[in-house]
Amino acid sequence: MTGQVNVSVQTGDFDPAGLQRALLEAGPGAGAVASFTGLVRGREGDGRLEWMELEHYPGMTEASLEQIATEALERWSLGAVSVVHRVGRLLPGDHIVWVGTCSRHRQDAFAACEFIMDYLKTRAPLWKKENWGDGQRWVEARGSDELRADRWRTSQKGSRD
Repeated sequence: MTGQVNVSVQTGDFDPAGLQRALLEAGPGAGAVASFTGLVRGREGDGRLEWMELEHYPGMTEASLEQIATEALERWSLGAVSVVHRVGRLLPGDHIVWVGTCSRHRQDAFAACEFIMDYLKTRAPLWKKENWGDGQRWVEARGSDELRADRWRTSQKGSRD
C-alpha cells in the first residue's frame, strides 16, 4: 500500500470519529485502523491541573510531524496516516493529539501508530507549560519517552521489537 499523509497543527478541537472516517477515505482497501487519542490530564498525585499551554514554531512543527508520518509510511505498509496536534491553552479533559493509521493488516497499523506517538513525544518541536494553581512550570522531557523512541531506532524496518 502506498500511503497518504495528513497533518494538522491547530488551536481548535477535533472529532476523533470524523478523523477516522477521513482516514479510511484516504486509505481505501484498509482492513485495519489503529488510533490514539491523547487527552489533557487533570490530576497528578494530589495536584490538580488548571490549564496547559502548548507552544510551537509554525511551519517547523508541521514539517516535523510530516517527516515522522512519512517515516512511518516507509517502515510499514500503510494506506494513510493522519496526525492532529493542538496548540494553545487547553483544559483538563480536552483533546490534545490524535494519531490514526490504516493498513491491510493490524500489525502494521498498530506498530505505525505507536511509532508515531513515541516520536511525537521526543522529536516534535512542541513545548508544554502547565499551571497547577501554585504556579506555572515547563514540562521537561522524560527519560522513559526517550527509551520508548530508542527501540524504534534499533529495530529493523517494519519490526515492533
